[in-house]
Amino acid sequence: MDSITFRNFRCFREEQTARLAPLTLLVGENSTGKTSFLAMIRALWDVAFRQRVPDFKQDPFDLGSFDEIAHFRGRSGSRSEAFTAGFEFTSESPPATTDATIGSCRFEADFGKMDTMPFPARRRLSREDHWIEDLQTDGAKSLRLGMAGSRWQIDLPEEPTTPDGTLAFNFIPIWYLLQRLGDKDAMFEPVPLDGTDPPDKKALELISDLSMSIWHKRPPLYASAPIRSKPRRTYDPSRTAPDPEGDYIPMYLANVFFQKKKTWPAIKSRLEDFGKAAGLFDEITIRPLGKRDSEPFQVQVRKGGARLKGPRRNLIDVGYGVSQVLPLIAELLRPDTPPMFLLQQPEVHLHPSAQAALGSLFCQVARPGRQLIVETHSDHLLDRVRMDVRDGAAELKPDDVSILFFERQDLDVRIHSLRIDEEGNILEAPDDYRNFFLEETARSLWKKEPGGV
Repeated sequence: MDSITFRNFRCFREEQTARLAPLTLLVGENSTGKTSFLAMIRALWDVAFRQRVPDFKQDPFDLGSFDEIAHFRGRSGSRSEAFTAGFEFTSESPPATTDATIGSCRFEADFGKMDTMPFPARRRLSREDHWIEDLQTDGAKSLRLGMAGSRWQIDLPEEPTTPDGTLAFNFIPIWYLLQRLGDKDAMFEPVPLDGTDPPDKKALELISDLSMSIWHKRPPLYASAPIRSKPRRTYDPSRTAPDPEGDYIPMYLANVFFQKKKTWPAIKSRLEDFGKAAGLFDEITIRPLGKRDSEPFQVQVRKGGARLKGPRRNLIDVGYGVSQVLPLIAELLRPDTPPMFLLQQPEVHLHPSAQAALGSLFCQVARPGRQLIVETHSDHLLDRVRMDVRDGAAELKPDDVSILFFERQDLDVRIHSLRIDEEGNILEAPDDYRNFFLEETARSLWKKEPGGV
């Protein structure tokens, strides 16, 4: 995703557009909508790329029902009847026609109320001057096509969703339908709207290519909770399905240790590189408590001294920060990672130098096609990102970093999209952003005397 836009969503009444980059950092006071922002990214990902009705109550983002999600001013009749969200992205699917191009596309959805939950009543996909959208009104389903001021409509009989929550009419049937529109036995024909002519072959080809641009099968995003799982002294092998708290990570590591002997050294080495940089541990290992991989095991770490390696200690017997950060770094460093991470306060329980090391890790793993969207309250993490970009410590360039400052304005919140330059300076920062950090810096330099100014 290159940017995200929404309106009438939670604390965002006016239309907001925020720039997303390979590494995007969300900063601002508590209760300014940063978690809602992450939840909307996942919702759009699900409805666009996975063709599913988004679940706004799914962990770790439980936004409640429609009435709790649509913008509300606190007065009778002031609740929004719908909210809109969308994003821009670069198509990854090659066009089928020679005169079509791969370029920037836009997806947007209007969410209405179905029972008590939000439902995508309209989805629209566009590129340049042509677009395609599907609508659901009063149980009726229709498909609309458009190009250069002309519009056509096709009425459809499908139900809005399948039993598993998948949108029944997704972009693959749209592509197939458009390919068949010129056939004599086609079941549907586009009806011109506003007195326009029927679509010609070129228009259908361009819109057909557009429908395929979004069907690049993508896996679910990884979304972490701000508080991760508690460590255990002993683990029993079980399934390794991802979860927001990272409960599955010890089982994932054990599975690699037992089943993927060639992969384990690389993962172990990368985990230990971070552990050393953060000052948390020098070595991590899996200790089997039996002869078979189906028997219990322990996760152990070791922190050495100047001359001695030190003893191996159980994960539950070392600082809480180790067990809290391990799920995040293991997920970031595993070879089969998802294309986007939504991370809430990854610095929880880490001392300042470890928070800074986490910033360096983010710079190392973020890249085009692999996005990290990080909500953070850590100056140390933010400063390390700025310095690593300045010093060329990673391949990340200034344009590969976006800092989103969430500023409360009365009952609304405004998002400022900030950039950094080649020297690591933050550009286009509003006064409230600058004043907060300047005041804190001033307090650290001198003590205000009683009665002084």
